[in-house]
Amino acid sequence: MNDTTTETSRLSWWRRLSGGLKRTSNSLSSAVADLVTKRKLDHAMLEEIEDVLLRADLGTEVAARISEAVGAGRYDKTISADEIKSVVATEVEKVLSPVARPLVIDPARAPFVILVVGVNGSGKTTTIGKLAARFSAEGRTVMLAAGDTFRAAAIEQLKVWGERTNSPVIAASQGSDSASLAFNALSSASEQKRGVLLIDTAGRLQNKAELMNELEKIVRVIRKVDATAPHAVLLVLDATVGQNALSQVDAFLRTAGVTGLVMTKLDGTARGGILVALAEKYRLPVHFIGVGEAVDDLAPFTAHDFARAIAGLDA
Repeated sequence: MNDTTTETSRLSWWRRLSGGLKRTSNSLSSAVADLVTKRKLDHAMLEEIEDVLLRADLGTEVAARISEAVGAGRYDKTISADEIKSVVATEVEKVLSPVARPLVIDPARAPFVILVVGVNGSGKTTTIGKLAARFSAEGRTVMLAAGDTFRAAAIEQLKVWGERTNSPVIAASQGSDSASLAFNALSSASEQKRGVLLIDTAGRLQNKAELMNELEKIVRVIRKVDATAPHAVLLVLDATVGQNALSQVDAFLRTAGVTGLVMTKLDGTARGGILVALAEKYRLPVHFIGVGEAVDDLAPFTAHDFARAIAGLDA
């Protein structure tokens, strides 16, 4: 890929990212603009700025830190909305830079097993399909396992993605044992020398102990085939759930040993700051983010671009 193609691709992604985060950035921008109109910076304004950031779900620690950074050396002075947005972008990037890490597929661990977890409706199965498309485009051989055996629709959806990406799908009838299916899928992927195995799982509500127990069973059974698997456990989170994402990370960290996050539906919320709150609290790698339905709307996470887009600034 030459430099021109790379730059075109980056600009295309930037347009999708900034467009996808429009609801969040517009909400922040309009609130900040209202605050700075004909006022000098004082303690009351800083508190209001902090409230605006909290409403975007940036989290208490980050909101307080940004408010403090805005106030540094600016008391009793007029301040523009762009100045505040610049501080927001800088501080958000500081939080996100350590967690913006790519998902590295180790070819020495073929098949590289990726267990995908998350609650129903988070976009888990669609994310698996998009990842399969990405990995296939990279020249990797992919296999999919329809481990969400509770929902017939999830099984059918994964089969469609399998056809689209030319990836074999290991599936069973609705209600089948998902741990057995995962075992069979890994055995098949090993025999066929597949590079990557993506395993879907049921949308386990974190307060349903039996479902969490089943997830633990899947991990145990996978390790009978390959003691080092799963090599990555991706938690797919729906940005529109806001603060509930924190409790989901808590639960899945305990049960499945989550190694990285994928955040979807950032285009559907004015509270995209939840990703910042998650990064601040858990320090888990954020591998991918989704800002729409198209295959290209799931892309590797970059701290700088996200921070600029959420603040409503140009790239």
